Amino acid sequence: MNIQSSPPVTDLSAVKARQQAAWSSGDYAIVGTTLQIVGESLCEALDLQAGQRVLDVAAGNGNATLAAARRFADVVSTDYVGALLERGRERAAAERLAVTFQEADAEKLPFADAGFDVVLSTFGVMFTPDQQQAASEMLRVCRPGGKIGLANWTPEGFIGQLFKTIGKYVPPAPGVKSPALWGTKARLDVLFGTQATVDAQSRHFAFRYKSPEHMVNVFRTYYGPVLKAFAAIDPSSQQALEADILALIGKFNVARQGTVVIPSEYLEVVVTSKV
Repeated sequence: MNIQSSPPVTDLSAVKARQQAAWSSGDYAIVGTTLQIVGESLCEALDLQAGQRVLDVAAGNGNATLAAARRFADVVSTDYVGALLERGRERAAAERLAVTFQEADAEKLPFADAGFDVVLSTFGVMFTPDQQQAASEMLRVCRPGGKIGLANWTPEGFIGQLFKTIGKYVPPAPGVKSPALWGTKARLDVLFGTQATVDAQSRHFAFRYKSPEHMVNVFRTYYGPVLKAFAAIDPSSQQALEADILALIGKFNVARQGTVVIPSEYLEVVVTSKV
């Protein structure tokens, strides 16, 4: 008789701890500030109104937070990395924007049911280990008829392919679904579809750097997941990974004068909670 063994149970808490350490390393704000236009576009897609109660989940250094605050919304900005929230706080102070900053786990939001008109996340909640739990929490704190706005990298776009490249050298934890699935309409329908309607549009953000080598250096120095990937492998593997990333940049780069312009696909998502 054949006895099939059960697949190993993934320790999502351990995965989350490693992710938190990765995002706490480097200084994501150096990369994150370049993505500001995505937060502005998302707020326009949501037709954000002055005075609305807005929660930014996994806010990073606050791109969507600031975009909402500039539209005179009542914004709470959350992340589980305190240093990133501090960068958002500095930016809000510089613009004299009134924002509440609070450390919080996207999978266990410390807020009441239906407490917000709009819930946002730009390239943030997609990295949670327990995707369904994170989606359920966003739905829970969003009022009936409210909106959830997301910007998620697609599997086929540059960042999706970057993480696939990294995965050849530092394999992801078994049993954890790819963050890039948040960049597919099919996965979003699974996560939100029974309690909301999902509209998703393909968009492109253009990464712009001085040269391919400059882009690799910035990501390797400041972008936590890339920094940690290089730190986890031996020198020869580091050289191979750098070569693979440079090749990926070459594949996507549309600039022709030695600089870098990479249109990176993401999904701009508006989820409308059912009344």
